[in-house]
Amino acid sequence: MTVPAVHEAWVYHELGVAKDVLKLEEIAVPQVKPTEVLIQVKAAGLNPIDGKRYQGYLGDANSPLPIVPGYDCAGVVVKVGDAASKFKVGDEVYAMATPSPNFHPTQWGTLAHYVASEESFVALKPKNITFEDAASLPLALLTATQGLQKTNCGEGKTVLILGGSGGVGTLSIQVAKQVFKAAHVATTASASKTDFLKSLGADEVIDYHTVDYTENPERYDIVHDCVGEVTKGLKVLKHGGVLKSILTRDPAYRYVVEPKGDMLQMLNPYLESGAVKAVIDPKGRFKFSEVVQAFEYLETGRVTGKVVISPIG
Repeated sequence: MTVPAVHEAWVYHELGVAKDVLKLEEIAVPQVKPTEVLIQVKAAGLNPIDGKRYQGYLGDANSPLPIVPGYDCAGVVVKVGDAASKFKVGDEVYAMATPSPNFHPTQWGTLAHYVASEESFVALKPKNITFEDAASLPLALLTATQGLQKTNCGEGKTVLILGGSGGVGTLSIQVAKQVFKAAHVATTASASKTDFLKSLGADEVIDYHTVDYTENPERYDIVHDCVGEVTKGLKVLKHGGVLKSILTRDPAYRYVVEPKGDMLQMLNPYLESGAVKAVIDPKGRFKFSEVVQAFEYLETGRVTGKVVISPIG
């Protein structure tokens, strides 16, 4: 495939709020290192860490400016590095295309027509889902799976997912139930989300507006914290139970997602069978020209599932 020298990308040259710093520009297409593939991006998923990043929350752990935001993508391989062997030109793929979301993440991200990614971060796209659905998955799906894996989630276990309606939460419910075969999956959410979250596999939805779950008698083998409630979550653990959190600085409970193409590939059968589904917010589909509006919507904190940008390339 012919690859142009330049492409359109969303770029910020300074830190601040989305409407002030994000600009659509024409920049050079990334060079492909020997172990990388170049992906023509068809769709990209947004994550809350993207917004924290351009607002400066990563501090010295950020990559140098200018930055193209975005970690998740789905698209088509258009170039393969000399030492890369897993994929060929024309493959439809999806990826979390950064070595880390919050420690020196990639400078040239996925909100662009092209992105270069280490081939080990990439997986073949599930055959029967759209680029849009696939782009919504990588970071959140890997976060859900790796977090539950670290708790030794499995058959017979009872699980409480704190924050079940967000991007990671909606997938954690499904992964706990469908992949790890947990016996009972409870989650916290607003009452209006009850039917929806039960359709994803939750056995119990606790309305955090009216119920303090720490006062309930139930205790859980596993607490997976997606909202930053470690102190409360610890109160409902069984003796010997395990809590993991994506929103704490405490090393005893914190974990950070790693980009693993082989894990995405392992999860593909669950996606292709429909056992695990992408969840995109009903108002969360935006065009490539609407990236600023998409981030502003994500930052309202009222998103169910994910926000995606499509079509792109």
